[in-house]
Amino acid sequence: MKNTNLIQDNINNLTNFWKTVGTPFLSYHKNDTFEYCKIENSGWPNKLWLSKDIAKRDLPDIIKTMKSNSGLVLPYWDIFGTKSYEILEAYGFELKTEQVAMTLKLNQKFKLEHDLSFKKIDNEQDAKIWSDLYPNAFGYIISKEILIQHYTNVHFYLVSKDNQPIGTFMLFQTGNNIGIHGVGVIPEMRRKGFAEEIMKFALNLSIDLSADYALLQASAMGKDIYTRLGFEDLFVIKNYILKAL
Repeated sequence: MKNTNLIQDNINNLTNFWKTVGTPFLSYHKNDTFEYCKIENSGWPNKLWLSKDIAKRDLPDIIKTMKSNSGLVLPYWDIFGTKSYEILEAYGFELKTEQVAMTLKLNQKFKLEHDLSFKKIDNEQDAKIWSDLYPNAFGYIISKEILIQHYTNVHFYLVSKDNQPIGTFMLFQTGNNIGIHGVGVIPEMRRKGFAEEIMKFALNLSIDLSADYALLQASAMGKDIYTRLGFEDLFVIKNYILKAL
């Protein structure tokens, strides 16, 4: 049996991250059924999520909200054992991507092997460099305005090699857990071990921040790295969008 606390911790870290970055822009909204965050001029977070299993009665309001807020993605937590995602597929949703939620108990630091430099974003100039670089790795924009807010538990890092920016990552701390998000390397610098090195640095930093567990949501491209570092699978996230009419 998977650790149900870690499953919920993973979901809470991810959704609280979206809520935290959306709140300064008045972009976070909540009703009795779901929550959503849509930041204009940014491709992230732009999510609509539920804290319970989906039901047919929820769909009209969800669909209305997603139609009036273009670009929203609905992450379905595949933890209920009900295959209720089939309801989404029957009502005009299509699967965009899948991720695997993972966790690692933090008990020892990793040795760093590559000569990379890591800079925490703390000014508008570096925020622009980070924001300009990010779409090269992920294909969507995170607005630099998001990075220059004064958050307590959010850390944005720019990664460079020989003074040339090559990658990014984000940390979000909730209690004794740290979520590691947005670990990316630009295409021309991939397959050199840099993504794994970034993860090792992020994990070491998480230990310095007194975290007990690291949490993340892995794409197919990154999963092998995380498994190699000792991460364990928790559950699958199915990300849905409304089909274009």
